[in-house]
Amino acid sequence: MANLRAGLIGLGMMGRHHARNLRAIDGVDLVAVADAMGDPHGVAGSLDVLPNVEALIEAGIDYAVVALPTEFHEEAGLKLAAAGVNALIEKPLAKTTEAARALAKAFDEAGVIGAVGHIERYNPALQSLRSRLEAGDLGDLYQISTRRQGPFPNRIADVGVVKDLASHDIDLTAWVTQRQYEWVGARTMYKSGREHEDMVSATCTLSGSLMSNHLVNWLTPTKERLTIVTGEKGMFVADTLTADLTFYANGQSLHVWDDLAQFQGVTEGDVTKFAIAKPEPLRVEHENFRDAVLGKETDIVTLEQGARVVEVCEAMIASAKTNEFIRVS
Repeated sequence: MANLRAGLIGLGMMGRHHARNLRAIDGVDLVAVADAMGDPHGVAGSLDVLPNVEALIEAGIDYAVVALPTEFHEEAGLKLAAAGVNALIEKPLAKTTEAARALAKAFDEAGVIGAVGHIERYNPALQSLRSRLEAGDLGDLYQISTRRQGPFPNRIADVGVVKDLASHDIDLTAWVTQRQYEWVGARTMYKSGREHEDMVSATCTLSGSLMSNHLVNWLTPTKERLTIVTGEKGMFVADTLTADLTFYANGQSLHVWDDLAQFQGVTEGDVTKFAIAKPEPLRVEHENFRDAVLGKETDIVTLEQGARVVEVCEAMIASAKTNEFIRVS
């Protein structure tokens, strides 16, 4: 069987990593790249740098990776769908919920595969966490909290921290817990003089009365990427920078005085750090999308799920403006 012919549009910071992985995975040949701004990182190699998505399509590709700035996702994605080309589109799926839904509809009607590059789903710590939650290792879930903080990346100009960074946490929270967002409340701040927000603090409710809290900003001098799930049997902490997963069990405490025991909360128990394999998440993401194009059963972030993430992002932004909780449709 011939290798799949892949194309890449967008040769910026993420584009260079996509190019590296497209060249590394089995069963795929990177045959065309495109970027109207050229090739600042020299990833094209022997390939010509094409000017636009139309030229990419004309190269005769089986699928494309779209690593353009968010504001150009809709235009490129709609043209790929119309041409019958499968596409992996970087997150967030689009700049607005309306545009994201238009993409999901276009790919569905064209009968081609579309996916969103929410890379955290492929982080080994979160994949292990999801499996353990599904197996009931934590019992009833009470709360999930995420912290995603770090310096401002100069490459981001068209969206704020909610759609660029918090979108990761929105998707991973819904995916890890297998719940849906229902209510969103948030506060945002503008501290760096940009048009868009650079800090958000959100409190949300997911289906099954699960509480979530998200602290995300571009104002912290060191990176932090934590997902903390608290439940009936203890607490899981996933560090997605190091792909480590740790379980803090509730301890057992015996009391002679029964009247005191009824007021006793949890106590510290055993701590377990799991040994898990740590493949590169972006590589796993590419392998999953390749398999989806080949018709195999695999785990991709669907365009419908990507549109849902954008909707929750916009609910956060609306909540911050109105000082009200926003119901997610």
